[in-house]
Amino acid sequence: MTEKHKKMLLRILVTFALFMGLLAGEKSGRIIWLEEFPAGFLAYFVPYCLIGYDIIWKAARNIRHGQVFDENFLMMIATFGAFGVGEYSEALAVMLFYQVGELFQSYAVSRSRQSITEMMNICPEYANIEEDGQLVQVDPDDVEPGMVIVIKAGERIPLDGRVIEGESMIDTAALTGESVPRRASAGDEIISGCVNGSGTLKVKVTKAFEDSTVAKILELVENAGSKKARVENFITRFARYYTPVVTIGAAFLAVIPPLLFGGGWGEWIQRACIFLVISCPCALVISVPLGFFGGIGAASRIGVLVKGSNFLEAVAEMTTIVFDKTGTLTKGEFKVTQVLSGNMGEEEVLRLAALGEGYSNHPISNSIRAAYGKPVDVSLVTDVEEIPGHGVCAQIEGSRILVGNGKLMESQGISYDEYQSGGTVVYVARDKSFAGTIVISDTVKEGAQEAIRRMKQVGVRKCVMLTGDRQEAAQAVASELGLDEVHAELLPADKVNRVEELLERQQKNQRLAFVGDGINDAPVLTRADIGIAMGSMGSDAAIEAADVVLMDDDVRKIASVVQISRKTLRIVKQNIVFALGVKALVLLLGAFGMANMWEAVFADVGVSVIAILNAMRALKVE
Repeated sequence: MTEKHKKMLLRILVTFALFMGLLAGEKSGRIIWLEEFPAGFLAYFVPYCLIGYDIIWKAARNIRHGQVFDENFLMMIATFGAFGVGEYSEALAVMLFYQVGELFQSYAVSRSRQSITEMMNICPEYANIEEDGQLVQVDPDDVEPGMVIVIKAGERIPLDGRVIEGESMIDTAALTGESVPRRASAGDEIISGCVNGSGTLKVKVTKAFEDSTVAKILELVENAGSKKARVENFITRFARYYTPVVTIGAAFLAVIPPLLFGGGWGEWIQRACIFLVISCPCALVISVPLGFFGGIGAASRIGVLVKGSNFLEAVAEMTTIVFDKTGTLTKGEFKVTQVLSGNMGEEEVLRLAALGEGYSNHPISNSIRAAYGKPVDVSLVTDVEEIPGHGVCAQIEGSRILVGNGKLMESQGISYDEYQSGGTVVYVARDKSFAGTIVISDTVKEGAQEAIRRMKQVGVRKCVMLTGDRQEAAQAVASELGLDEVHAELLPADKVNRVEELLERQQKNQRLAFVGDGINDAPVLTRADIGIAMGSMGSDAAIEAADVVLMDDDVRKIASVVQISRKTLRIVKQNIVFALGVKALVLLLGAFGMANMWEAVFADVGVSVIAILNAMRALKVE
């Protein structure tokens, strides 16, 4: 509990003690003067001012600024009216219990924000750099890319970089929600905001602080509350018109009946005051945003950042999800999975291919050299010619070596054994003679199959994959994962067109999400109803364009966010129906003189507390 909450609680307890003492004296008949003016008025007005001075001040300030109709104004007018008709104890009770409700909802809002604002603690205070053999603490803003920083055990990683020395276990829980640390050693990329667990690391900085992971996360967190869901905007508009309408209604209730039927001014003014207390919209105004804060907080606790309640609402309505293949459903790590001999041994086929690809940095070339596993002597390779879309031609040890696809073999008039595979097939030939075949595959991510299965379980009707890869490779991945639809051999612009076609098929109140990680995915992420990006290894452009960010790239968490969002929306709708229903009933009873001030307090504070308790359920991750 904050200092502000403690002070408010003290005011409530002191006022409550005074109120109970005055009420006991009045009801017992021992303090007769409490029922008389001005003694009774002053006796109740002193604790009233103690508990309600801030409400009166806010109401007066807002009136001065032209913002008349709000809940502070309603409370002030209602309690002043109660004092005016001699209902001193009721006036004090209304303000006291209203402040109890305010304290409760303030505490609840703090609790719901906590899951989000805890992310602010990931901001590093300093970075260590080595000067003259000594470690010096500097502001992370002053560290430039290329500089080397030292991160000691227990310190928070201040900037993104690559480990150049040392080995340690990295605690990523603050970003990903995962409790299991990850090992980092020389050559590994690490991101800011995580905690270095066990050993000292030397890290070469790759990004300035303003472009680092932690800076981008903090920016997302700070802006999360500014993007409101449709239902939130509705409540804001509703309250804007609702408050003046009920104020005018209360004025009519106080004036019209006595004028038409004569006499009874005190009774009708009291009914009008009860009407105003009941009509206070705080149950809606507080519980609806609180529910969305809880949902966003619950998502952040599992390592998923949702950039606003409007996107949380959209996720709840998601019926189609579209995945990019490489880096999203597959690791993007091409590995040699098969070597088939032609007229020479498998080891020789792999050696010639590794030599032929010795000068290339293409992922396929890298995977062939990695599979060979021995140093490649590029001095043996001469007259290298890369043929776009076909492969490589080179002179190796006096022989003409071809390494490439079937088109290369056919263009050179070489007879080869065609091999059908879901992976990438590379053929090798020497001096017009077919040597053998190498199969390279991109491996499916751990958990991808489970992610698709969970999508189906939570009611996502269609799972689609888009890729620039070959149709055979794409179909093999789609079959393994159980996808409903696959589109292959697409350029980035083609992906946008495919998403637009899928969007046209959507019905009203249905949403399409796209999941990607590359810079070429940014246009598609923007075009989809919901863009979901990989936060750990995804590109900055993709993260910037996305609406939801998976901090640990685990696509299984998308189904969890769908569940959180749907639960949040259910809670919000429950609160709206409950609050409006109870208020409408008690308003009618109050207008006909069948509800007193205590029932009005329940219709305001009681309904608010119940709605807030219900909204706080959104914080819980099931």
